[in-house]
This record gives sequence, structure tokens and C-alpha cells, in this order.
Amino acid sequence: MDALDASKLLDEELYSRQLYVLGSPAMQRIQGARVLVSGLQGLGAEVAKNLVLMGVGSLTLHDPHPTCWSDLAAQFLLSEQDLERSRAEASQELLAQLNRAVQVVVHTGDITEDLLLDFQVVVLTAAKLEEQLKVGTLCHKHGVCFLAADTRGLVGQLFCDFGEDFTVQDPTEAEPLTAAIQHISQGSPGILTLRKGANTHYFRDGDLVTFSGIEGMVELNDCDPRSIHVREDGSLEIGDTTTFSRYLRGGAITEVKRPKTVRHKSLDTALLQPHVVAQSSQEVHHAHCLHQAFCALHKFQHLHGRPPQPWDPVDAETVVGLARDLEPLKRTEEEPLEEPLDEALVRTVALSSAGVLSPMVAMLGAVAAQEVLKAISRKFMPLDQWLYFDALDCLPEDGELLPSPEDCALRGSRYDGQIAVFGAGFQEKLRRQHYLLVGAGAIGCELLKVFALVGLGAGNSGGLTVVDMDHIERSNLSRQFLFRSQDVETQGRGGCSSCPGPEPRLTGRYVAARCTHYLKPLLEAGTSGTWGSATVFMPHVTEAYRAPASAAASEDAPYPVCTVRYFPSTAEHTLQWARHEFEELFRLSAETINHHQQAHTSLADMDEPQTLTLLKPVLGVLRVRPQNWQDCVAWALGHWKLCFHYGIKQLLRHFPPNKVLEDGTPFWSGPKQCPQPLEFDTNQDTHLLYVLAAANLYAQMHGLPGSQDWTALRELLKLLPQPDPQQMAPIFASNLELASASAEFGPEQQKELNKALEVWSVGPPLKPLMFEKDDDSNFHVDFVVAAASLRCQNYGIPPVNRAQSKRIVGQIIPAIATTTAAVAGLLGLELYKVVSGPRPRSAFRHSYLHLAENYLIRYMPFAPAIQTFHHLKWTSWDRLKVPAGQPERTLESLLAHLQEQHGLRVRILLHGSALLYAAGWSPEKQAQHLPLRVTELVQQLTGQAPAPGQRVLVLELSCEGDDEDTAFPPLHYEL
Repeated sequence: MDALDASKLLDEELYSRQLYVLGSPAMQRIQGARVLVSGLQGLGAEVAKNLVLMGVGSLTLHDPHPTCWSDLAAQFLLSEQDLERSRAEASQELLAQLNRAVQVVVHTGDITEDLLLDFQVVVLTAAKLEEQLKVGTLCHKHGVCFLAADTRGLVGQLFCDFGEDFTVQDPTEAEPLTAAIQHISQGSPGILTLRKGANTHYFRDGDLVTFSGIEGMVELNDCDPRSIHVREDGSLEIGDTTTFSRYLRGGAITEVKRPKTVRHKSLDTALLQPHVVAQSSQEVHHAHCLHQAFCALHKFQHLHGRPPQPWDPVDAETVVGLARDLEPLKRTEEEPLEEPLDEALVRTVALSSAGVLSPMVAMLGAVAAQEVLKAISRKFMPLDQWLYFDALDCLPEDGELLPSPEDCALRGSRYDGQIAVFGAGFQEKLRRQHYLLVGAGAIGCELLKVFALVGLGAGNSGGLTVVDMDHIERSNLSRQFLFRSQDVETQGRGGCSSCPGPEPRLTGRYVAARCTHYLKPLLEAGTSGTWGSATVFMPHVTEAYRAPASAAASEDAPYPVCTVRYFPSTAEHTLQWARHEFEELFRLSAETINHHQQAHTSLADMDEPQTLTLLKPVLGVLRVRPQNWQDCVAWALGHWKLCFHYGIKQLLRHFPPNKVLEDGTPFWSGPKQCPQPLEFDTNQDTHLLYVLAAANLYAQMHGLPGSQDWTALRELLKLLPQPDPQQMAPIFASNLELASASAEFGPEQQKELNKALEVWSVGPPLKPLMFEKDDDSNFHVDFVVAAASLRCQNYGIPPVNRAQSKRIVGQIIPAIATTTAAVAGLLGLELYKVVSGPRPRSAFRHSYLHLAENYLIRYMPFAPAIQTFHHLKWTSWDRLKVPAGQPERTLESLLAHLQEQHGLRVRILLHGSALLYAAGWSPEKQAQHLPLRVTELVQQLTGQAPAPGQRVLVLELSCEGDDEDTAFPPLHYEL
């Protein structure tokens, strides 16, 4: 069918994080798509919610069945007031509120062949097999993408049929590989050498590539894609270049992604020849057994008119018998699969199949919604064709602890769907829990939904505390379904309005450290694009949480200043330089001038070199404060010349292109690329954008009106005089920080400059500009993008586009609703295990997924690492406990106890604070401290006595001797 009109403007602010995952072309197709979701129990609601948040054009809901109690355990759109009301009609308004740009309508009739022709994608959830076969056959016939999804207790099933000739335009999430060119030879084949440091190993034989920005051999620029051959030395054969012009310099080679074709079977064929997503042959066999279990459950319902009763052994054995009697699965039409049926697995599935669980539908609904997006956008490879997922590890390993049919009987409760799997006793345990949720963003919203649906802390003796100090931004609304447009800019997503807290990037580590300190379980999740993780850390059972080493090392780590200023070799270098330019020109300079005005100090007389270095470029070619738009443009043009023309020429005077080091190596070699000065050209959009953005920012800083008129700016630039290089010489000296540059001007010129600086600085306070990445009308991102792009032109570096630049500079993490929902579901499954009581390490799972590439792995966490010192053994969860005693022990007594019990001679510090004892102290100091009671000594050193009711003093130990790097467990001095 034809899609909706997708020509309407894309709301880039709302979908900004999602755009980094999918890109504009895919988002435009999604915005014009029509989707039908039939079945609005928990799974269908999850699929629908994700699609509405992600902005499909139109979503039609179909489910005439009345709401019942068991629906409420996993369907977050329904409540007790909706009982007996059509599930689709009861869900429609709340879904529509999530995104008013999406048409959410209800279809109340039957699903007919004519109806299916109105949609690009049809999704059936929790449907009978007969209905799946009927609809699936019609969709396959008419080229409508079809999905069928279902969950039964702790197992889930997803089937995709996108037709026999479905083309995936963009199979992977990764950006096309781009690398800078060092040289291209003339010949057949032409040999292309990549610049040193480029990721040569990512190119593969047969890759298609294009070229851009090449000087000299311009015939390659924007040519049709060429196939390459990778040579042993990493250089690339690019085809015949014999007749092309001689290569001079610069340019980039860029990978061209190739479309892939997918051929799917219809459901009736795929039932007996299932292709399953699995990582090993063992997983394939497991999935095939789950496939047979689902077929047997469908057959049971067809025969008995109902699903198996919860934990009913008779019904379960009937299902096993039906699975045993099914027609064998086939590898091909003629070749059967010779696999034994895992009857124990089928039995467990049948026993627990009557319930519906919020974490399960969250997980599978997220994957199903992502597959819908793949069908619409033709971005990322779809499933091939069955996905089976089970979390049977949530059940107790000990068969004696499994719930009974009586404990799982329906009770007319909103938790009936969950009680059917885990029993009423476990439900009561959930209600008594006290949990802390740190972060109510995308994942936090999904977790709050899971917590509410499972009843976590819902009893009188339970509770849930939420902490989140961040503001709600409009870009949050495409992933965080608990917020609406009226909540934007509300302070404290968690409900607190003014509580200070640690920086966001430190919060995770801080909370993890506190969990380890207080021996509390930690459930942690994160996402980036379609990548996601969900991990669990249990005291004394698993290892403790540790931040990834690479993340800890690279967090906020800048590139070397010298590299960024003079020798950039990557687009990231130029972006860091441009971002630093913004800060110095439009924020720090204004703050400095305002500070001196308030302090009534003279700028001309100051001798701080760093301050002069900061302010001279802000003065630029002007000698008085700007008075109008023309002055601002003159300054911007002068600064363009300084950065991209005169500044480069000055650098080359100090480091000529032919400069050779003492060992004979050319100075400009390897990652150091010899720059070329640019000539200003009003016909070059990037040149003009820089001046426009810089002039507007300069005007904003001085409280002057700006302009967005490109045509008028071009005409104005023609009238302005060219900046005088001599006038800029003092700025070179400051900007390049090269000693010999001071020879360009004498003391008199320096004096004149300082005088102009003093005159210019008199006036009303300036407005420091705080960089804001999410406002596309303020010229902040425009300036950084244009400056970085021009810097790339200077150095022959392949630039990145505006979206990539904004992501890098703004440190934006790509995000999409499906991944956040999936990891929240996976974390909810681990929650069941944490709440259920003592479980072995084998019960827990770390999970990692990549929805773009149909990858999910779940594995057992590592055990806590054991550390040793002499005879003492401990893990990060252990503590040394020493009672204070009555009367309280002295410091000397504490040291003797540590020596006698553990063989430790140590230094003792109050946690994060004062030094209580060190063996290297003088005899006089030891004589003063050793007789004191420990609490008395703490009060003497800190000025504070232990708080009333405080039960423990936490002391840190370090070794006195050769093993000073040993990290001992904390000492809990029990008061």
C-alpha cells in the first residue's frame, strides 16, 4: 500500500537522539508508515507504545476482547476501571497522548483481506495459530510485512515475514567508513595509500568506495562507486587511474554501503522449517524445542478451548504428549531434523505458561517494535525468521520450591498474570520490598513501569524511592513515556526539585560504590543506539560493579593541546579546537572583562599573559567596541582570516613544508599533515556560514541585533576592506604562542594594542554565551561545525557532517525507545531472582544485546575475585569487623587486635578523611594517640563526635611495609 505523506517536516528536536540511530531518510519513511497491531494485551501494548514514541505515521489498534484481571499484570495502559471494556478502545487515548503527531485509531471489525491492504506492516500478538496462519498467508500474498509475537509465562516467540524479495538499504548501524588519503598513484591499478593512523584494517576486498576533496586527481571526486582490493601493506588498489590528472594532496575515501536482499518464507512453511536466531548449535536445538512447545500449546488450546492451568501437572503432561506427537521439524522440504525433544523443557514451559509477565512483554515487545521499524525503514537486517527467548532461569532450581497449583490460582487481582507463574507467596514478597531507583530517564521510566506492574514495594510495608535531578527536555519525549510536553523543563524528573547531587557521569560509580559498601544488590542497565546491557551484582555471589576501564580512562579526556592547535589529524581534533574557540571567544573573554570591570582594574595595565592571549582575538581588527551589525561582520571576517589564512601562513613560516628533523625524517609526515592556507570566498557556503555564525555570536555577546540574511551578508562582505596582516601581528603572537612571532611587532605596537583594548573594554557588561547544543537557531552549533570544517580543509582531513559534529561536540549518546524497553525488561527478570531470596550465581544473567544485528547474549556473572595477604583472604564484599567493646578499646588495643587476629601492621585512616595512625609517627606523637579511645581520637582529629545512633565507624587500612599497593577490606569499627 502507499505510505502516508511523509513530506511533512521532521521534528528534529523531538527525535534528535533517535535520528543518530536511524538517520533522516529512515525517519522520513517511518513518519509516513501505516501499521496495524492486533492484540492489546501486555505484549501488544508494548509494541504499540514503542511505535508511537518513535513516530510512525499511523497506528491502528485491533482487539475487541474485554479487559480482564490477568491483563493488568503486564498491560500498563489498562486499569481496574477498564475491566470488561474493549482492550483496544481502553488503550487508544493513553497511547495517543504519547505522541500527538501519530494517528492512533481503533478498528472494531474483523481483520479482512481488504483491511490488510491498507498497511505496510501487520503485527499480531497473543493470537491463536489459526488466526496467525490466515493473516500471515494474506500478508505474504500481498507483500505486506507480517509479524507474530507471543509470550507464555517465561518464554517468548517472535516471527517475521517480510516477503520473498525484501531489500535492506542500510544493513548496519555503523557510519560508512571514511579515511584520509596520503597519496594516489597513476597506473593500472592505481594504488591509494591511506594517511598514517587511518583504520586501514576495516576495509575489505570488494568494498565499494567513493572519493571526495581530492586536489589534482579530481576525476575521482564524486565518481561512481569503485571496488577496491586490499594489499598486504594496507594500501588499496582502486582501479585504472592511468589517464587521470596527477594527485596533489588531500581527499578522503568513503565506504559505500551495499543493499542486501532478504527472502522470507510464509508462516505455514516456516512452521515446519524454522530458521531461528541463535549463537550455537546448542541454542538452535533449545529454540527448536521451544518452537515445538509453542505448537503444542496452540494445539492444547484448540482441543480444550483453554490454555493449560497454572502449574497443573496433568495439563503439562498433556502438552508434552502433544509436542511428542507433532510432525518432525525439517531442515528442508525433504530432510527432517534429527533432534530429540527436550521433554523436561516442554514440561516446564507448560507448567508456567498460563501467566503473563511485564518484564517478558517489555523485552519481546521492544524487539518486535524494532523489527517493525526495520520493515518500514529498510534499515538494519531483519530477523531470520524466528526468535525464541526464555527466562526459565527465574524459576527456583530446587523443584521443591516451585509453586503449587493452589498458590497460583486466580484471585481477581491485578497481579493474577504474575501469580500464575510465581505464586501468591512470591507476590506478597514483592510487595514488601524497599527499592531505590537512581535515574528516571528513558530506562528509568521503563523500569518504573515494570516495578509498578510487578507490584514492587506496593504493600503497606514496602516502598520505592526515585531520585533524578535532571530537567526534562523535549528530546526525552521520544523515549520517556511517563512525560508529556507540559513537563518539559520541569526540574527533577524524579520528583525532587532542589536536592544537590553528584555529576551525572559520576552517579553510577557512586551508587555502585555505596551498594558494595552496604552490601546491597545492584541492578544496572545502559544503552547506546541499538546496543544495550543489563547487569546484576549480588553481594558475596557475583563480582562487584566496576566501571569499564576504557570508559574510565577516556571520560572527558581531551586530546593534547599541541595536537589540537597545530597538528590535527582527525575530525575530532578539529571539533575540539572549534569548541575551545567558542569558549574563549564568546564566554571566557566576556567573563574576564566583566570581572575586571567589577573589580575596577585596568585591562591595559595587567600583566597576565594568559588573559591578554584570551582577549586579543576578541578585539581582532576592531579598535573600539562594535556598534552595529557591520562591525560584527568585520570582526568575524578578520577572525576567519586569522584562523584559516594568516595563522596557517604564520605556522608554516616556523615549520616550512620542507622542514626536516635531525634524523632526516620530514617534519610534516605521519599524522602531521602540512596545512594549506585558505582564501576567503563568499561563494563557499562553509566560509559564509562561519562569518554569519561568528558575527551573530559576537553581536549576542555585545547586546547587538544580528542577522540571518545570507544574501545581504554576501553583499556586505564585498564592501568591507580586507583585514591588515600587520594589524593582526600581535594576535598571532598570542594565538600561536611562538616566541619568534613577537618580532612581527614592537613595543609601540604592543602599547597601542593595549590602549585599544582598554578603550574597547569600557561599557556595559558583556553577555557570556553558554554553549547550548539543542537550540539550532542560536548559531552555537553552526559556529563549531563551520570552524571545524574549515580546519579540516586547512589540513586535508575528511570532515564529518553537521549531525555527527553535533553528536561529538555535545557528547550526545544515540538513543531509541526499543533498546531502553528491552534492557528494562531484562533487568526486570533479574529483579525476580534478587527478590526471591538466596540464589546461586548460576541463576543470574548479565545480558548484552544489539537490536540492529539481532544479537543477544546472556551469561552467568563472574564470581567475586579473591585477594590474599599472608593467611588473610577476602573479596570486595568482605569487611573486617572489630567491636568497640565495653569499655571502648583504645587505638593501641585496636592495633594489637589487628596484629593478633590478622597479622596486619597497618596505617589507619578514617574513611575518606583523617589519618588516625601511621607506624612512622614520632614516639611523641604515638604516645599522644595510642592511649586514646578510637572515638575520642576521631573527634579530636575531625572536630566531630560520632552521630547519635551511628553504629559503625568505617576505617581504611593500608599496609606498612613492602605491599603498600594491597587494597585491604574496610574495617568496620562497631560502636
